[in-house]
Amino acid sequence: MEHVPALDEDLKKTLGPATAKVLAEQLGLHTALDLLHHYPRRYAERGELTSLAELADQIDEHVTVVAQVADARILTFNGGRGKRLEVTITDGSGRLQLVFFGAGVHKPHKDLLPGTRAMFAGKVGMFNRKLQLSHPAYEPLGADASDRDAATAFANQLIPIYPACAKMESWKIAKCVDAVLPSAQDAVDPLPPALREGRALVPLTEALLKIHRPGTKADIEDARQRLKWDEAFVLQVALARRRHADSQLPAVPRRPVPGGLLDSFDAKLPFTLTQGQQTVSKEIFDDLATEHPMHRLLQGEVGSGKTLVALRAMLAVVDSGGQAAMLAPTEVLAQQHHRSITEMMGELAEGGMLGGSDQGTKVVLLTGSMGMPARRQALLDLVTGEAGIVIGTHALIEDKVQFHDLGLVVVDEQHRFGVEQRDALRSKGKQPPHLLVMTATPIPRTVAMTVFGDLETSVLDQLPAGRSPIATHVVPSKDKPHFLARAWERVREEVEKGHQAYVVCPRIGDGEDDPKKKSAEDDGDKRPPLAVVEIAEQLTRGPLAGLAVEVLHGRMDPADKDDVMRRFAAGVVKVLVATTVIEVGVNVPNSTAMVIMDADRFGVSQLHQLRGRVGRGSAPGLCLLVSEMHEASPARARLAAVAATLDGFELSRIDLEQRREGDVLGQAQSGVRSSLRMLAVIEDEEVIAQAREEATRVVAEDPALEHLPGLRTALDALLDTEREQYLEKG
Repeated sequence: MEHVPALDEDLKKTLGPATAKVLAEQLGLHTALDLLHHYPRRYAERGELTSLAELADQIDEHVTVVAQVADARILTFNGGRGKRLEVTITDGSGRLQLVFFGAGVHKPHKDLLPGTRAMFAGKVGMFNRKLQLSHPAYEPLGADASDRDAATAFANQLIPIYPACAKMESWKIAKCVDAVLPSAQDAVDPLPPALREGRALVPLTEALLKIHRPGTKADIEDARQRLKWDEAFVLQVALARRRHADSQLPAVPRRPVPGGLLDSFDAKLPFTLTQGQQTVSKEIFDDLATEHPMHRLLQGEVGSGKTLVALRAMLAVVDSGGQAAMLAPTEVLAQQHHRSITEMMGELAEGGMLGGSDQGTKVVLLTGSMGMPARRQALLDLVTGEAGIVIGTHALIEDKVQFHDLGLVVVDEQHRFGVEQRDALRSKGKQPPHLLVMTATPIPRTVAMTVFGDLETSVLDQLPAGRSPIATHVVPSKDKPHFLARAWERVREEVEKGHQAYVVCPRIGDGEDDPKKKSAEDDGDKRPPLAVVEIAEQLTRGPLAGLAVEVLHGRMDPADKDDVMRRFAAGVVKVLVATTVIEVGVNVPNSTAMVIMDADRFGVSQLHQLRGRVGRGSAPGLCLLVSEMHEASPARARLAAVAATLDGFELSRIDLEQRREGDVLGQAQSGVRSSLRMLAVIEDEEVIAQAREEATRVVAEDPALEHLPGLRTALDALLDTEREQYLEKG
């Protein structure tokens, strides 16, 4: 039988089947190596009293605290038949009650005498408006040593507190780590020796010992520095190899023709491009002219004119004899793009038609809900090359869709598309087509380097002239109901001035969406999220009576959705009550006001996206964030941040700092657990930038990593088959 290295052995062998089962099912830890990379979340000092004051924010979470018993007493109830042990613990910052019931009261009563210091772990609950841990697990922290030195050493020891779960407390995980720690000496070091020495990083074995069993705070710092570098460097090598492989692929260069379609389009634009649009267009045209596929991310503020930049790239490709496809995440958005692109192009979008321009091309729409005759015609236009531009949804990816010569794929709102879907569309070209990914959620530089590290990045951070500022205010509807009444008056005033408004709700309310599914911040008493159907009815009967109010949501028939959007764009519908289907791409310059109900149920980036739907014309925009959350809550802090700035890049930083980062590599598209355990994408900007430079240099010198077997092993571990495919498809 093949020898399995100790680090790759199943934990059953070392820890026994029962413990291994809990670690695998609850924490996703299967091997000794997995366990060694399950790092402590923080460290408690035996001499330091861990803060109980912070527990108010952690209701329903599993916590571990280090504290001292202040008092313990047994109470009886049910005429003496029932017993309850109440223990009060303190740490100088606050007090916390522990409760034990029934037959389980005697052992803790004996163990937890006043003055005893211990670690306690349990789920934070609330009873009679007081925080408590019910039946917590506990581990006394030893008796005083008579020898003063031993006592000092004991008091200053750093206790690792691990991310834990109900069935496996932090100190049990610590004992499991003790069992596998000797095998850390077999860990393969992924960093090239020159890099490690040049950056004065400790060897991997030493880092693993220091992170789990530090003697001093300096040990923890050494270990963190080293382990952050591992994660950043291995990830950046994976992305650098992807970029290197792409640069070896062949592609057809696509250059605009002087006096062609692009020049005709530019000549009829009623405005001049911003400096930013000109710079970014040049970057894109330079890429399109090369013999390797372009892989570029175009990100920019809401309303910075990304669609126009993408359209000019598509026209350049059509000029060169190729076709361009734009992939949108929803039918509403595909129809909207089709409408705005054909409007911008005018007669240039009617190639081959009566009244169309000689230089024009056909712009076709392809979505799942189109009727058969229209669909057949669109497919025919694509395969013959009659249509130079196609805009569509997932329908573009189907097997029967054939292109005459696909030269460019533009993916709008990349985060809504799985990698497989982008890959399927790219495989429709005779040679790999050029790829432009657009995102309207501005991404901090470090995240772009980590998530989209295989794409070159262009940023549009200038708003076109004529875009109006948007004023944003929080409306605390529970504390100040008259503020909400005033909000509806403001909507009425905007409509009376000839403008239109959006009202956004988190739920549809047509009976199919289940209010029992609560959001992460819900507690038992919280009402279900407000719904489009109900709010529209209340507004029509109440504060907005007499105005043309209509609804729009994802479960409507596509033809009805399109009809509502057309009538709203034409100004017939005055107030549109909708879900987040309007979040991206919807462009109605006459809309000046937006009221977002239950705004605390949306993410920061999503609120920024939604708000970008107003103020798109010459009149200033107004966005009102309605929330019942109390002023001191984290949710209200988020809303205040959105109201305080229109800078999407700043907001996306705040958003990421508040959310616990998911897997930046697989990013919900690969469904793999997070590969980042030590690296925080926002905080560790410098490490990521330096790791990218080092990785690019290493891959340029040795693309196959033949001289770096340790790095190859680490890459294989990071890129299991699923992740490898994720990167392959990019």
